[in-house]
Amino acid sequence: MKKGKPAKKYSQAARVHDLIRLIEARHGVTIAEMAEETGVDRRTIHRDLAAIHEAGYPLISDWEDGRKVYRFITRFRDVPPITFTLQELVALSFFRTQLHFLDGTPFREDLDAVFRKVSSVLPPRYAAHMERIAEVSVPLLQGRRDYSRVGDGLRSLRDALIYQYRVRLSYQAKGQGRPALYEVDPYTLVFYKGGLYLVGYAHNRRALRTFAAERITAVEVTRDRFEIPDDYRPSERLRDAFGIVEEEPLSVAIRFSPELAHTVRDRIWHPTQQVRMESDGACILSFTAGGRMEIIAWVLSYGAHAEVLSPPDLRAEVARVAAAVAARYVSVGG
Repeated sequence: MKKGKPAKKYSQAARVHDLIRLIEARHGVTIAEMAEETGVDRRTIHRDLAAIHEAGYPLISDWEDGRKVYRFITRFRDVPPITFTLQELVALSFFRTQLHFLDGTPFREDLDAVFRKVSSVLPPRYAAHMERIAEVSVPLLQGRRDYSRVGDGLRSLRDALIYQYRVRLSYQAKGQGRPALYEVDPYTLVFYKGGLYLVGYAHNRRALRTFAAERITAVEVTRDRFEIPDDYRPSERLRDAFGIVEEEPLSVAIRFSPELAHTVRDRIWHPTQQVRMESDGACILSFTAGGRMEIIAWVLSYGAHAEVLSPPDLRAEVARVAAAVAARYVSVGG
């Protein structure tokens, strides 16, 4: 608020009305600008923005020139009609069939609602064709997560992600008898191996944490808003991980037998990977990544066709695990 500018004395309803007019009139307005215009502090502005959202206004936030600005989504009557070719509709149908790992989540419900809207405006012939196309691909999702028990919590979490509300999570970690409580600023959802993970700042841990969505047993959305740090880049954060676990990167080299080399060399396992073919048809895959146990599990999935060459301690650990597995299959009589 500018020095000497008297604070406005009026109700929240009147102030919210002024804020709505201010947001509509400008291409984007910051918290500081709204506080200056209305003569209240930033915390009050956050509460007013929450009231605007709860009233049904499509309020969003964006970053412009290093400033976070708030605006309303353009009204649909101002958006030109969007047309699709038959090929594009077919591609959408194919994409839809690949997302069964989202069953039980609000994201699947929202996706189905989108396709119902698309089908409702299509001629019956084309709608039937889209349904037929949806049946020509069958995803095999072995071991997919069951989100049916946590659907309500994910619905709350979805809204908290969109509107940047702090949440209180009850989280059942592996090996713990009782769920742990976290106060979290939810930053990003990560999709990994058919599963959903939440990355956010845990205030009671004072650090970023990753939460498996199916282990979130309860979600309480607070009215406190948060700001995502300017230097937070989710894609860069996991760049050095082999999977979802962040650990000190290892320089790894693995030899794959000639029988399975072709299944390894043509796929991208990590951005840092290099593949070298051997004269006997084998290949050596090298990369630098963290996530020791994830790497070990992946190597062991190839059985005798994969051999860790380096680093030595990783090779020794894989050997110990393989020996323990083999021991389970040895009969009592040897």
